[in-house]
Amino acid sequence: MTATEQLKPRTGVETGAGGSRGRWLALAVLVLAVLLVAVDATVLGLATPSLSEDLEPSGTQLLWIGDIYSFVIAGLLVSMGSLGDRIGRKKLLLTGATAFGAVSVLTAHASSPEMMIVARALLGVAGATLMPSTLALIRNIFTDPRERSLAIGIWGATASAGAAVGPVVGGALLQHFYWGSVFLINLPVMIVLVLVGVKLLPESKNPVAGPWDLISVALSLVGVIGVVYAVKEAATHGPTWDAGLAVVIGAGALYAFVRRQFALPAPLLDMRLFKDRGFSGAVVADLLTVFGLSGLLFFLSQFLQLVQGREPLEAGLAELPAAIGAVVTGLVAGRWARRFSVRSVVAGGLGAIGLALGALTLVRQDSGYALLGASLLVVGLGAGFSFTVTADVILSSVPKEQAGAASAVSETAYELGAALGIALLGSVVTGVYQGFTAPAGVPAPLAHAAHESLGGAVEASGALDPQTGRTLLDSARDAFVDGLHYASGVSALVLLATAVAAWFLLRGQKLQEGAAAHH
Repeated sequence: MTATEQLKPRTGVETGAGGSRGRWLALAVLVLAVLLVAVDATVLGLATPSLSEDLEPSGTQLLWIGDIYSFVIAGLLVSMGSLGDRIGRKKLLLTGATAFGAVSVLTAHASSPEMMIVARALLGVAGATLMPSTLALIRNIFTDPRERSLAIGIWGATASAGAAVGPVVGGALLQHFYWGSVFLINLPVMIVLVLVGVKLLPESKNPVAGPWDLISVALSLVGVIGVVYAVKEAATHGPTWDAGLAVVIGAGALYAFVRRQFALPAPLLDMRLFKDRGFSGAVVADLLTVFGLSGLLFFLSQFLQLVQGREPLEAGLAELPAAIGAVVTGLVAGRWARRFSVRSVVAGGLGAIGLALGALTLVRQDSGYALLGASLLVVGLGAGFSFTVTADVILSSVPKEQAGAASAVSETAYELGAALGIALLGSVVTGVYQGFTAPAGVPAPLAHAAHESLGGAVEASGALDPQTGRTLLDSARDAFVDGLHYASGVSALVLLATAVAAWFLLRGQKLQEGAAAHH
């Protein structure tokens, strides 16, 4: 029995016949928190066209609105995971959920691009408290490894379902209300989460964690945001002094962070975790997978609405097969990894995603839905396998007391992958897109707006005579689809390479039959 278990109050969540029901009820509360963050990450893509019309952000501001949430979450996750290990994961989760609800209201009423960027950054701060706390609590509530695999499967399936329900709910709201309504849906979920969570969740923390080191917090924040910003700048504008300076500051801060962790008696993040090949392999697989997926899915909503002319609700429903696939495989992934092997399930899942993304290079402006729907279903099936098993590997390869910090590392990989994916693949799409030629006779300001973004081209075409407007829009849409093809091709190659890497890195890795056996 670990020190954490001895110190933890024995609640109904852990013991007795009623305890089993309590455990699963507690999981239901945690799943609500995941739903909240997942919905929020994807709902924005759908609201982007109407938000652009209203707030009129520049192309760069629009990317910041899409990215800043992920940047801030990525920069703060490790700090927040370790804060939860120290002050109590339940306390951090419920505080973060309350803040998340309050900031959602602010986001919904943003009146300028700058205010929107600040509000999304604050949402990121609140969001960073939710994800590591949920996984760490699962690690503490479910002590039986098989039960824990199922719980992680449900957790992962909910994240996937949330990512898909986001566009559907968002689409329904956008057809009846203004774009801010997609953020206001967080409120009722948050209220239920806090009220029920206070009663049902057990508190857990690391009894010997030591103080929370603020210098480490600052170094990890500056490091992650510096590196991600540099990648984004270089991707959008080529190598610039800004990007060079940011990468030097970011890399320097991360180096100092790592050195400091080795020196501290109670580090914010125990760097020795990375000596475990399974742990490192799972983290790398997560980062590269999300990189390949997120950049693409960010632009898929725009393709469905602005290229194919679907309504927001229809576009949301069109993305559903990915979630259905992920839910189905997420629930059986743990069992399959025990029956076959961890590496075959993860590498097989990643390979399937890679092939499906490759198929998206065949999508045309007037393509029917069959190719897109089938590709998305395969993407979801592969993601359900790989994400669920890597989360299980990461959690089971660390001592229970460090569950928060370990979960935070895996979440940081997700968020970094998402930010880098949107930045790099986004600039591939944008770079190809901006190469199209506007028809003769289009006034310079309208031509400029059309080259800024596809939403700008749709707007500009409405201000021209029908013939010129149609020609402009066709050129813009063709260029956007070309960009999408390049991004899909890059994503496919990244995922196939990741599948090969996972096959070697996860060699001999097993999901545990007995808790934390090798520690």
